Amino acid sequence: MQGIVPVESLVKQNTLSVYDAHHPPSMELIDTCVHCGFCLPACPTYMLWGEEMDSPRGRVYLMKMAAEGGIAAMDARFVSHFDKCLGCMACVTACPSGVQYGKLIEATRAQVERNYQRPLLDRLFRKLIFAVFPYPKRMHWLMLPLWLYQRSGLRWLLRASGLLSLLPERLRSMESLLPEIRLHALFAPIPRTVVPRSKPRLKVGVLLGCVQRVFFGDVNAATVRVLAALGCEVIVPPEQGCCGALMAHAGREPEALDAARRLIEAFERAGVDVIAINSAGCGSNMKEYGHLLRDDEKFAERAKVFAAKCRDISELIAELGIDAPINPLRFKIAYHDSCHLQHAQGICTQPRQLLKAIPGLALIDLPEAATCCGSAGVFNLLEPETARQLADRKAQYVIHSGAQALVSANPGCLLHIASGLKRAGHALPLFHIVQIIDAAIGSSDADSAAAIGRVISSR
Repeated sequence: MQGIVPVESLVKQNTLSVYDAHHPPSMELIDTCVHCGFCLPACPTYMLWGEEMDSPRGRVYLMKMAAEGGIAAMDARFVSHFDKCLGCMACVTACPSGVQYGKLIEATRAQVERNYQRPLLDRLFRKLIFAVFPYPKRMHWLMLPLWLYQRSGLRWLLRASGLLSLLPERLRSMESLLPEIRLHALFAPIPRTVVPRSKPRLKVGVLLGCVQRVFFGDVNAATVRVLAALGCEVIVPPEQGCCGALMAHAGREPEALDAARRLIEAFERAGVDVIAINSAGCGSNMKEYGHLLRDDEKFAERAKVFAAKCRDISELIAELGIDAPINPLRFKIAYHDSCHLQHAQGICTQPRQLLKAIPGLALIDLPEAATCCGSAGVFNLLEPETARQLADRKAQYVIHSGAQALVSANPGCLLHIASGLKRAGHALPLFHIVQIIDAAIGSSDADSAAAIGRVISSR
């Protein structure tokens, strides 16, 4: 009688598993899930639908079934449960067993991208996203015709005539998220080096991001000003590109690895002490470079060193402390926790401490603060209906809070919640947390100061 072959061996031999041999979801990590259910109320998709297979516990169970031969092949139904996951990591915060769900979902999605043939239109749309969004130069040039689309009145005409509703849902979602494009802001230069008058406290490299540098160049500028005001030498490597977060979170592993290698090399040449990141999704990915590049002999150790230098901007400012006088800002803000800051990076108290230290600023914590707004990288483009439900839910909490402005630490969240507020007829000014700090310490530029001044005067 033959002995029983361990499941791990079957996965490696690829005899039962639907996964290939390249980094299938770890059975060791899968088995840390004790199916207690603490993740269920934390999960946005379970909250919406109450479906077990659309909860973290259910998805882990599916991962295990796929490894042990309980699923014959990856089909559309199997894949849909992982496509519907926002990757918000709220389950990680809620889990008492320490299940590393982030590593599991990224490994599973990479398997899906290699082993499942998506429908043609889905493949083409995903190729469009990843041919544009990770490339800031391409996005910059795309903004010119979109600026004309907004300023010429064509946007108003298409909406008023109802022609926009004829577009596929995903394209309508993409159009609805488009903020007002300002050409002077789009091409405003960011200084490559800023040296303080006294001896620098730190040599800080600043990540510009992809979407961030196109739609939120003012946030990058504020980041540089605040760090310089706090006594840091600021370096902005001009050759830096995408960090690979969008690709890593979508299972596009080769592209994510290439982006990570290029970014590591760019900041190594800059010789910085720490790397300041003002986009939470980028930060959560960059802090995991050691895991992402674990198989690369040339980069494995370098990735660990790089990851150890990464700081979210609120995390770094809290570490440095604000020695400068803090000016009062007398208005009410609703603070939205970005999932990749709160859950993936475990940064929740620092932003609140910084905001509460500003005289006159009334900080409002929203209900369901731990629940995703629905942005989640490119989730709001790939799964627009689910994303819309979550944005509208979040928008209602913002509206009922009585806040005069919305503040967050992630550009995708700001854009996505703004779309929900517009649908509700309650548009609000949007600010990144570093813009608020920039204004409070008196280092902000004229445009930022005017924007915050308008909010204060509306009280």
